[in-house]
Amino acid sequence: MKHLFVLLLTLSTLVAQETKSRYARGEEHFFAGRIREALIEWDAQVKEDPSSLPGHWQRGLALYYAERYKDGRAQFEAHQKVNSEDVENAAWHFLCVAKAESVDAARKAFIPITRDTRVPMKEIHALYAGKGKPEDVLKVAEGGDGISAMARNRQLCYAHLYLGLYHEALSDVAKAREHLLKAAALAPAANYMGQVAVVHCKIRGWR
Repeated sequence: MKHLFVLLLTLSTLVAQETKSRYARGEEHFFAGRIREALIEWDAQVKEDPSSLPGHWQRGLALYYAERYKDGRAQFEAHQKVNSEDVENAAWHFLCVAKAESVDAARKAFIPITRDTRVPMKEIHALYAGKGKPEDVLKVAEGGDGISAMARNRQLCYAHLYLGLYHEALSDVAKAREHLLKAAALAPAANYMGQVAVVHCKIRGWR
């Protein structure tokens, strides 16, 4: 019985290590712009460990870029169950629904968020809901006199990222390109979503 327990524990450890390896390999592919390869790893990860699915919002981003919009919608709906107050999750869900169906359908299915206090998430949520304007997002992201240059840079990076994605949903390629190039230029090296802007520009062939 003791040997069986040790064997099961060993197998469990190996599975956990492989799951982590799959995530790491998928992330490497994703940031290199190899979306298909990233999803090979991440799809296999959630198949081997279904409990990892709800938390795997990164897979949702890759599904968007792979144009698997219905799968992306399902991923962000699953993530909503474990992270219920994240404007970014609502935004990516909107983007997938808008691409799979329409902007009107995306607004009807838009996820309500009330407690994401990060700047400028409140204004981004209002914009996607059809209740705000792009200039509202940028104004708040600029911050006041008391904000540090680093904080302002990060806020503007997020503002331009989600403005660019919003305009892409509305099929305004020129404005999408303008904002996403700005987000990529502002992106801190260690910031995940900033690097998503870089990946987006790489995939779209924007320089």
